[in-house]
Amino acid sequence: MNPRGFLSNIGRIVAVAFFVFTASNVSAAEEELLDILLANGVITQEQYDSLVQKESLTSEDLLGGMTSTDDALDKKVNASVDAAIEERLADGMAEEIASDVAASVEKDFPVKASRGSSGFRLETRDGNWQTNLQWRAQLRYTNPYSGDPRQLSAFDAPSESTFEPRRLRMKIGGHGYQPWLKYYFEVDLQPNRDPDSSSASASARVIDWRIDVAKWDWGSLRVGQWKIDFNRERVDSSGRQQFVERSIVNRVFTIDRQMGVQLRGHLFKNTPADLRYYAGIFNGEGRGVRNNDTNMLYAGRLQWNFLGRDLGLRQTDVEFTELPTGSLAIGGMTNEGSCTRWSSSGCGNLDGFASPAIAATNQFKIDQFVQDFAFKWQGFSVQQEYHRKTVRDRVAVTENDLTGGYFQTGYFFNNLLPSVPAPLELAVRYAFVDEPNAVDRAFENEREEFTVGANWFFNGHDNKLTVDYSHLTLDDGLVGRSESENRLRFQWDISF
Repeated sequence: MNPRGFLSNIGRIVAVAFFVFTASNVSAAEEELLDILLANGVITQEQYDSLVQKESLTSEDLLGGMTSTDDALDKKVNASVDAAIEERLADGMAEEIASDVAASVEKDFPVKASRGSSGFRLETRDGNWQTNLQWRAQLRYTNPYSGDPRQLSAFDAPSESTFEPRRLRMKIGGHGYQPWLKYYFEVDLQPNRDPDSSSASASARVIDWRIDVAKWDWGSLRVGQWKIDFNRERVDSSGRQQFVERSIVNRVFTIDRQMGVQLRGHLFKNTPADLRYYAGIFNGEGRGVRNNDTNMLYAGRLQWNFLGRDLGLRQTDVEFTELPTGSLAIGGMTNEGSCTRWSSSGCGNLDGFASPAIAATNQFKIDQFVQDFAFKWQGFSVQQEYHRKTVRDRVAVTENDLTGGYFQTGYFFNNLLPSVPAPLELAVRYAFVDEPNAVDRAFENEREEFTVGANWFFNGHDNKLTVDYSHLTLDDGLVGRSESENRLRFQWDISF
């Protein structure tokens, strides 16, 4: 756009607005405006004679002959505008002038800025280009330890009382060329390697990057690296949790972030058959690692929104869902490789299994199944998962089955008792994991978690305080000994 022409257009609009819409005698104002335009050579005598015959004028009539970009004409127009503005300033109408100029700039400027749920947004007016930038900090205090004790030795270890930056994230996403060509990436700036380890040796890393070709609801394509759509608890963002951290189930059964390609879609929307599906092929080596053989990880998820309303992947019902909304889903995966578990740090191993660094190529065959359920309505939320995982060790020639699950629910009791503060949510969770003993896989360890929690929402999930208190137990099948311990955690989660 020619800048001089752009400013001239603003001036023309302002001049028209002032003379036509602020004058007490509209007809006289129109004729006065035509005289000024004719005197300054902006319109011809022929145009003047034609316009003066009209009963009333519109802005299109007045601007119809003012499209020339000739420098001389622009100077005449600007002079006319300056004279009009000086006259109105003399009449004490500075605020009206500033308001109209600001409105014209807002209307014609090619890029607009705003702040929404995805952070700070820059977007072109045609809607084809958009970028969202958001920063998030998760600051946590824990006692007597930060992780989930999985072995008797963890219960016997010295207690800790510690503050830590659990997550510091930068998120950038949006779309380009067309609204359906989407992109997203996320950087962890000061991460703990996983909930059970210290952040002292952690380093910044790109954890998510992906591109979506999402022109049609019934079928879209995603490529990149992200938390695979397998089970609800893991795909729920860490900033959209009901408790300080995910349950004890997560570490054992998540397949976490993988690199690959996925077909996904939403079928039969807003009907009792409302369905989401996900089917993908991935490296199977976790975050940031290429595949070192020809075997791939295959994963899929089928989610039925049985009330005909889609249920998003975020915990609690801080949005106070107006109508009952629920989902029932199943998922499955299979993989051959050196990994027996995955996390944000990538490929890892379950307790008692060889680490990827020393495991033979394709030593482990992993098969998993998950069923999950979720429901929200008027401040009440509930969700549940059941997992089963089979690990076949081709070197030790063993097969082990692991099971686990959790149930959690929360409610804003202000709905029942007005004396309870409206931003306060109370929640409770139970979880269990049955897994092989780390010393002898012929025996089984049984772990349980009982957690109560409270959230205070200042601005939904974007600014909240969370406190939870857990009772954690372990029954070691090898030595026949049980241990338990209580844990307190407090967290401030804020997004900018």
